[in-house]
Amino acid sequence: MATAPPFEPQMLAETARRDTASLLSRGLVRYHAELGLVCLSEFTLRSGRRADLMCLDPKGGLTIIEIKSSVEDFRNDRKWPDYLDYCDRFYFAVPEDFPQDLIPADQGLMVADAYGATVLRAASATPLNAARRRAITLRFAQLAARRLTLAIDPEAFAAGG
Repeated sequence: MATAPPFEPQMLAETARRDTASLLSRGLVRYHAELGLVCLSEFTLRSGRRADLMCLDPKGGLTIIEIKSSVEDFRNDRKWPDYLDYCDRFYFAVPEDFPQDLIPADQGLMVADAYGATVLRAASATPLNAARRRAITLRFAQLAARRLTLAIDPEAFAAGG
């Protein structure tokens, strides 16, 4: 007779955090789509860091959104300053019940749920240089096209792509 795996509270907490982050991501993407921006989740930067959301506006502006699903998630994250060199604007996005005073006052702040988002504090604009903007925009386009191709044909890159 097979036995159930042992109950692991950390695993349950991690699953809940991922579920919350996924719902926040959905609401953020919807919010930005209404404004004419397109977003990619889990966008890997040249530094190897992975931004929760990278958004591209119609004029080529790049915004990174770092989703924090809980206080513990925020307190354990020391990598977010690394994102600032890869975007024109940077936001934290949190659920409504998150203690917003924890978020650094000099960063943008959004509250989100599964259906939308609201900007509580606008992010300051720090324009990227042209070469970095071009490289990130090209990476954005390639990743978007690759994901679309895989949605159409999951075996498209099986032979070496």
